[in-house]
Amino acid sequence: MDLDLSRAAWRTSTYSGANGSCVEVAPVPASSAPDGAPPARIAVRDSKDRSGPVLVFTARQWRDLAAGIKSGDLLLS
Repeated sequence: MDLDLSRAAWRTSTYSGANGSCVEVAPVPASSAPDGAPPARIAVRDSKDRSGPVLVFTARQWRDLAAGIKSGDLLLS
């Protein structure tokens, strides 16, 4: 899958510190989606390596990942 992320609206969590050690996420709309439609995919990158690799999740995969982290089913240590 080759996505053009040059115009992606990257953002970090408000819980991220000022040291830049965090991930950034960007919604990736479907190419034919109308403005305001939910994102088709979520792109994730390391804020310290913005030109590095990007992980791309479907909206459902992203929700499941976030739910697993919040519930403690996925340990991040």
